[in-house]
Amino acid sequence: MYDIVVIGAGPAGASAALFAAKAGKKTLVIDSDKSMTKRAWVENHYGVMEITGPDLVEIGKKQAAKFGAEITENTVTNIVKTANGVQVETENQNYEAKHVILATGAVAELAEKIGVKTKPGTEPRIKTVVDADPAGKTNVEGIWAAGTVAGVSVHTIITAGDGAKVAINIVSELNGERYVDHDVLKA
Repeated sequence: MYDIVVIGAGPAGASAALFAAKAGKKTLVIDSDKSMTKRAWVENHYGVMEITGPDLVEIGKKQAAKFGAEITENTVTNIVKTANGVQVETENQNYEAKHVILATGAVAELAEKIGVKTKPGTEPRIKTVVDADPAGKTNVEGIWAAGTVAGVSVHTIITAGDGAKVAINIVSELNGERYVDHDVLKA
């Protein structure tokens, strides 16, 4: 059983997976390889002169994998509550998890299908978003949302990022105390 399954490997999903895996949580990322960031040209990130969206997505996945996150390319078709958490169903395999982070970008259909409350989006061309609280929790226990699908701006943001925020909140809940991850320079 995974502690956290992240659906989507764009900036919100990969940053969530990076922080969750770095915190020692068994983490899986299921990515459909359809991130809207793959069409981006980015030159407004602090500390990064310029980068293509595809490179940004690949680096994010590599960073998450560096800390132990497993990454698979597949499409999630359903999420079903179980006695111990949820079962994440894909086109060809099922996964058990304690928590799921929806980081599906502009796509809210899966959330609607599994009973997660949605609301109108406020970004151009984003019609529907998940109705998540500031921590990223939805109305369905164990289901969280991060990034654009949770109503956060479509811009990739380099600081802690929305996905990292949600992952840290889940890690804190799993640990039973507030989790803080702040690296320092190595001597």
